[in-house]
Amino acid sequence: MWPAGSGEEDGARQEIRAYLAKAGRDYVVSVGINNDDTLELLEKSEPRQLIDDLLAGQRDLMEIAVLDPGSFTEAGAMEVNAGTDAFMGTAAIQYGRFTPGNKLIDQADVAAAAAGKMVFRSAVMDGKSILKGYIGFEEPYPLVVSLVMDEAFLFENLNQQRMNRILISGALLVLVVMASYIISGWLIRPVHSILSKVNDVADGQFDTVLEVRSSDEMGQLAQQVNAMSKNLAVYTNKLQSAFEENRTMKEYLQSFINHTSDAIHVEQTDGTIVQVNQAFEMMFGWTAEEAIGARLQLVPEQYSREEQQALDEIAAGKLLPARETVRQRKDGNWMNVSVTTSPIRDNKGIIRAYASITRDMTSRYKMDELLRRSEKLNTVGQLAAGVAHEIRNPLTTLRGFLQLQQQTQKLNVGHVDLMLSELDRINLIVSEFLILAKPQASKFELKDVRYVLGDVVSLLDSQAHLCNVVFNTDFTQEECEIACEENQLKQVFINVLKNAIEAMPRGGEVNIVVEKRKRDTIAVSITDQGVGIPEEMIPKLGDPFVTGKETGTGLGIMVSQRIIQSHQGTMDITSKVDVGTTVVITLPAVTE
Repeated sequence: MWPAGSGEEDGARQEIRAYLAKAGRDYVVSVGINNDDTLELLEKSEPRQLIDDLLAGQRDLMEIAVLDPGSFTEAGAMEVNAGTDAFMGTAAIQYGRFTPGNKLIDQADVAAAAAGKMVFRSAVMDGKSILKGYIGFEEPYPLVVSLVMDEAFLFENLNQQRMNRILISGALLVLVVMASYIISGWLIRPVHSILSKVNDVADGQFDTVLEVRSSDEMGQLAQQVNAMSKNLAVYTNKLQSAFEENRTMKEYLQSFINHTSDAIHVEQTDGTIVQVNQAFEMMFGWTAEEAIGARLQLVPEQYSREEQQALDEIAAGKLLPARETVRQRKDGNWMNVSVTTSPIRDNKGIIRAYASITRDMTSRYKMDELLRRSEKLNTVGQLAAGVAHEIRNPLTTLRGFLQLQQQTQKLNVGHVDLMLSELDRINLIVSEFLILAKPQASKFELKDVRYVLGDVVSLLDSQAHLCNVVFNTDFTQEECEIACEENQLKQVFINVLKNAIEAMPRGGEVNIVVEKRKRDTIAVSITDQGVGIPEEMIPKLGDPFVTGKETGTGLGIMVSQRIIQSHQGTMDITSKVDVGTTVVITLPAVTE
């Protein structure tokens, strides 16, 4: 029987493990035995019956023996029953069956197992490959358990177990992959829907709406995509409307540019032409293919400085009105034009090009010349009619006195004085007509208008005293030099001051002011306190024989206006009846 008394019940759990590697195999066999469990099993069972049950239940287990290591390693122990193939029930073999092999190796293995090592090795028994193992126990007393297993059957079982595990692992892997595919498909389905919606948006289709089925991150993302699609649809419609408006406006502008009679061209700051219209081709003679990309000589050399000054003023931010100048055609001929130039700036405000609108003024100048000639002929006709009328009256008086003296055959001195007076009037009319029709050649000199006007005031001062008229002068202290013909300018001042004196039959004051205004101009203001001029007559002043005086011809104002115009000045007349008249003569000052 198995001896009673089994180790310490509260002792630590012990386990013995060994590893067996065999040549030609790609694995290692691990064998482990728990000492406590094994001893507990041996204590509760009959040893021999237990060994028989183990041999019957384990097909790969061929022998089990419980050895006494002390007796087994003695010199004569292995020679007992030497004629038998196995030891059973000897002092060295307490239980089970043991088939000896190599004596020295068996003893060495038992001794090693008794020393605490688990020994397994391969051997051959009855022509079979076997696996022999020795496991030592120290409690309740030293012993060694010997195990003999069929190696082929063992490894067959191991291979079968490995194959089963491989199959199970493969099946589990397939299940995991399928489950992962199903789960990933369920998880990625919203992503596919969102991706499909994004592709529709990229293709410009904003009508489809994603169905939001959850409130998680995917649901929130779907809501954001729907909102983005809606906003993009609104913005796209606005952009399309703006694009259509811009396209329509561009067509209108292109039609206007191509069908206007004014030449339009755009040139870069270096003078390179980048765009022209049809009127440009017709006006200047270059085709669009010739002009675009080229630097054309549109401005004659003599006017290049004037053109550069205009561009400098535009670059400085000044808005220039249309300016009349000269341009050059392809054939080299010049033409009078009116040019309006505008800058084209980029988003940073830097001028990148200039757009110019050019209008041919040749026809207008011809019309102006014809109009001037027509006005001159009309004026000559009016003057001729007026002169004929004014001269006919004195001539009628002369004819009557001469006929009277012819009949009486007597010379009447009183009649002679009247006839001389009428002849003087005829001479005055003819003289003024000659001055108006053919003014004398003018030679302009630098004169100070204060001194010229002062001489006239001194000349007429005595006549003014006789008429009870006082001249009040207020001359500026600044120099008032102008380029003028002195005698013609004196004639203007004499005409204006004489009209002022004659407009005040009861006397009064004439205020004379000379001042220098801005923009380099000099203003001479002459104001009387006379009877004034009716408002409806003021626009007609300067026409022949239009006058408010009984003995006037109206030619004095006409001559004065012409002289002032020849000096590049202006004459403005304002008046109120019974208040007085103001004449303002403006002349350009000479600048250094």
